[in-house]
Amino acid sequence: QVQLVESGGGLVQAGGSLRLSCAASGGTLGSYSMGWFRQAPGKEREFVAVINKYDGNTYYRDSVKGRFTISRDNAKNTVNLEMNSLKPEDTAVYYCAASLLVFRAPMIHAGSMTYWGKGTLVTVSS
Repeated sequence: QVQLVESGGGLVQAGGSLRLSCAASGGTLGSYSMGWFRQAPGKEREFVAVINKYDGNTYYRDSVKGRFTISRDNAKNTVNLEMNSLKPEDTAVYYCAASLLVFRAPMIHAGSMTYWGKGTLVTVSS
């Protein structure tokens, strides 16, 4: 059983930056493709970014391309999401998730992920 714990959320002004981290325990991060999802109030959880195991390929939802960067450090069992040029519409609870699958498409359904963290809140003020 893999446990995931997110950190790094907070309040930031539009145009600012935040770095989210996800620490994994109970398993080897290198065995999983790792993703970030988010859920805004009253909305469904949506895919943000994923980084594959093995090949390290990354995929992003269109609205964050060029602003967000996902990375992983298998030795430290962590996954990060660097978020720049933040917009008010990025406000959401951000979740880290792990999957045994390898992804080949830029949109990933939440049902493809096996393990989830409890989330960290990101609030972007205008």
